[in-house]
Amino acid sequence: MVFSSLLFLYLFLPITLILYFISPAKGKNIVLLIVSLIFYAWGEPVYVGLIIFSSLADYGYGLIIAKFQKSKRRAAKLVLILSLVTNLAVLFFFKYVDFIIENINYVFGTELANLDLPLPIGISFYTFQTMSYIIDVYRGKVKAQRNFISFAMYVTLFPQLIAGPIVRYEWIEKEIAQRHVTFSLFSDGVKLFIIGLGKKVLIANQIGLLWEEIQGLPSGELSMAAAWLGIIAFSFQIYFDFSGYSDMAMGLGKMLGFQFPQNFNYPYISRSISEFWRRWHMTLGGWFREYVYIPLGGNRKGKMRTSINLLIVWMLTGFWHGASWNFIIWGLYFGVLILLEKVFLQKALLKLHPIFQHLYFIFFILVGWVFFLFDDLPVGLHYLVIMFGFSGQAVVNQTFLYLLLSNLILLLMALIGSIPLSRLVRRIVVLPFLQPLFYLIVFLFSSAYLVGATYNPFLYFRF
Repeated sequence: MVFSSLLFLYLFLPITLILYFISPAKGKNIVLLIVSLIFYAWGEPVYVGLIIFSSLADYGYGLIIAKFQKSKRRAAKLVLILSLVTNLAVLFFFKYVDFIIENINYVFGTELANLDLPLPIGISFYTFQTMSYIIDVYRGKVKAQRNFISFAMYVTLFPQLIAGPIVRYEWIEKEIAQRHVTFSLFSDGVKLFIIGLGKKVLIANQIGLLWEEIQGLPSGELSMAAAWLGIIAFSFQIYFDFSGYSDMAMGLGKMLGFQFPQNFNYPYISRSISEFWRRWHMTLGGWFREYVYIPLGGNRKGKMRTSINLLIVWMLTGFWHGASWNFIIWGLYFGVLILLEKVFLQKALLKLHPIFQHLYFIFFILVGWVFFLFDDLPVGLHYLVIMFGFSGQAVVNQTFLYLLLSNLILLLMALIGSIPLSRLVRRIVVLPFLQPLFYLIVFLFSSAYLVGATYNPFLYFRF
């Protein structure tokens, strides 16, 4: 089940809200746990047991670490290691084992059979959440949760279960125990959810169709300009798809009394790759910084160690996104760029006019999306060859002009929506007394599209 579906909008969500608000305070966590498991089981019934196992395991590990934390520090550390091994083993088994088998077969000429296990939805997200909880209990940053219902609710909480944001336990520890939903908070949640729904349905899905059309062009019709138009379309699609989903998750959280962290902050206005990653998927970047980069030594052990730490973090960031070499290359690509910016590029960029800083960023981010897109590396490299005009294809042709002109308004909408100007337009054009009408129109248009929609993917489900 996805948020951008009629089933969720008109059945699951209303029933959930009614049950939640009529239940007593002590029963709200139980209600959320039950509806979250139903939500997850709708798409992954076979893996409900897996997420319950993860909850039970880390609930128990947390209690044991808390017990040994002061008197038996070495024992607490051993339990922490056991917890991390358990979590990473489960993640590795379901997400990466076939990748390892394929590479063993390639290197050694063996014929080991793939397991072909379906990837449990959201496993990368909820595994990182439970790992952060265990580490923070060990560090003494949070107290171990002694109520299993409350802990399991945190792990399975449906608004952010399958695609984030990655919500650390310390951020909502107090709200897990007690929360109060005011009219203002609920109203803000509804508005944020509708904005996210509109971003996903009215922009991401529509511009995704443009990318699908360009990707499906016969090789002879794909001009250099069309190849760039295609990757621009995809860059908008993945932004509005993922940030829209994050907005919906944050909106749902507010409706239920939770304050989830912001996950996107207009990343396409960046002037460097480093800035982009401070604005894009912020909770993932923060997680790797807090639990990988800093424990490795961060920037405290000299330039060489800092460089190695950065490359390790970005290789892991790429690998987190998928079990394929293109994701590892994609991660290292950004790691190298960020490293170069730290060494000398950032100083050079600051001397340039902001327009040239932005052009630098746009160029490298679009090239980066090509590595992200194509898990078949030769196909991705061929697409890059076309983009840079080395394939003998036409620079511009009639197909490109038709696609550009027929999607010009959509592209302009995506451009405006990806910069802070969109927020300013809403404040100026949509007067306070017209706001309810504006949100109603966005919701109705989104619903109308979903009635007959056959194209409603969610790109981050595979991660």
